[in-house]
Amino acid sequence: MSHPSASASSPIRLGIVILPEDRWSVMQERWVAAEEYGFGHAWTYDHLTWQMFRDKPWFGAIPTLTAAAMVTSQIRLGTLVASPNFRHPVPFAKESMTLDDVSLGRLVLGIGAGGDGWDATALGLSIWSPAERADRFAEFVRLLDRLLRESETSHSGEFYSADGARALPGSVQQPRIPFAIAANGPRGMRLAIEIGETWVTTDDRGSESDDIARLDDLCDKAGRSPESLSRLVLTGFSNSPLRSISEFEDVAGRYAEAGFTDMVIHWPRETGPFEGSREVLERIASEYLG
Repeated sequence: MSHPSASASSPIRLGIVILPEDRWSVMQERWVAAEEYGFGHAWTYDHLTWQMFRDKPWFGAIPTLTAAAMVTSQIRLGTLVASPNFRHPVPFAKESMTLDDVSLGRLVLGIGAGGDGWDATALGLSIWSPAERADRFAEFVRLLDRLLRESETSHSGEFYSADGARALPGSVQQPRIPFAIAANGPRGMRLAIEIGETWVTTDDRGSESDDIARLDDLCDKAGRSPESLSRLVLTGFSNSPLRSISEFEDVAGRYAEAGFTDMVIHWPRETGPFEGSREVLERIASEYLG
């Protein structure tokens, strides 16, 4: 089956993930180039360490995004994604408010429930059951939403507390920094519909059309216009859109046809994961973003 190609007039917006794996003296050029290429948004992973990078260099997401904000001026910046594995809503809200200020209102908070990887045990905690992880995520997101909207927040919940937490002077973006909520199950999707500005999924599910149909149905049941919720797919896990321009065109066209508003690719690495060509990236920039 053929798919429409991505183009400057395509309804799908393009973003890019830049892994925090090199020193800033190396990474700075990539963030600057991402903006110069014309990407609408640029992200980094918010982990303490991740998969095969556990014994390799890996830097913190918030300092990396703060540095990126200082060398760019237009591109939106975000975490893809932060999670309760090692985050608490109160300090995370304060850091996010500060980063939104430094970036002059360009921050997007990508938030997810997290998984059972090293982040889950790095603080000496036991791995949560799926039910507890879902409960924690819902409380985390709802409290973070309040902390970024209210000048003072108190909360005594099952997992998180806040005692007169201040958020002054508040976010540049009002009523708060936008949320991009990663979710695949119905409960998480309902949370994204309730609170989020963007719903996030990955390309390793193989059910993009079904997921969009399910999301639209849940929007209708919640009384929210489906068009008011952006839909972002993070690619590179089940396909490699940067191996050739034809592969990029096919992947981007397929997701645009499925109803996604945004597609994110990875900055190409010389070896896996996310192996790709800088030449292909530059062709995408000149032919589809220029």
